[in-house]
Amino acid sequence: MGKILLAHQDGVKVLKFVGDVRLTLGPAISAFVKQIGSNPELRAVVIDLTEAESIDSTALGLLAKISLRSQESLGALPTIVSSNDDITRILFSMGFENVFVIVNEASKEVGPLGELPTQMLSEDAMREQVLEAHRVLMSLNEKNQDMFRDLVEALENESVECRARAAR
Repeated sequence: MGKILLAHQDGVKVLKFVGDVRLTLGPAISAFVKQIGSNPELRAVVIDLTEAESIDSTALGLLAKISLRSQESLGALPTIVSSNDDITRILFSMGFENVFVIVNEASKEVGPLGELPTQMLSEDAMREQVLEAHRVLMSLNEKNQDMFRDLVEALENESVECRARAAR
């Protein structure tokens, strides 16, 4: 099971991911994305993956969403710190070098880390979050479009079917 720790220091928010970074952390990541731009003192975002053991595609899509929001609101690329060769390889395979500054160690220690609270979503809301995360990944490059097209189409069809059943 994974968790997200959060620290704020000198206008920088640091999200530290620990353990398995999976879709179950999606609601907490989405809540963080919504906060970017609401704090005028925020200048940068750092994502620390040094203690992450694995990361799934939904979490990757939500990280990409953090980048897009940071660029839009802060005018800066966020930084990812990754010292795990397998995770770093995944980041590059997804094209993250185009939307993040990727480094293998943090430039300085951050203040105290508090755990970001997890949130529960309905099955429909979780499906929509997974769908949105994969759409964001697809927007990064053509390779990702090819890789996730079938999954996105299947999730879109499932969403349509669920809405149709709910309307009956």
